[in-house]
Amino acid sequence: MIHRLQRVVPDCPDPRAPAVLHRGMPGGDTDRPDPRWSLDDDWATLHLGDGRVPAFQRADPYEPPRWPDPRRPQRVHPDVGVTDLEAARDAAVALGAEVLDAGGPRTARTVCGPRAGHPFCLVRE
Repeated sequence: MIHRLQRVVPDCPDPRAPAVLHRGMPGGDTDRPDPRWSLDDDWATLHLGDGRVPAFQRADPYEPPRWPDPRRPQRVHPDVGVTDLEAARDAAVALGAEVLDAGGPRTARTVCGPRAGHPFCLVRE
């Protein structure tokens, strides 16, 4: 084995905002001390119950993706499996997300994203 994928680190203007948003969806907590990284205003971590630690890194200047504009593409696109799409959408909005594409009555997904961050899909399981 040449390497082991440790995490995906998307760029963003405020690392804390997406860490807090995503903490509210799968659970976990943010910014535990760890010798592998420093904790400061340019870096935020999300510690999940299964041991994974996604992180978010400040980029300045930063221009967020715009759904579905190909000139400002998504840099990260996680799909989040949910059983109740409407409840999940409402919870994401309550945590600071905005709905970018509600789909339609036959669509089993809703595209959301932090106000200045990377879009993600809520996908009905």
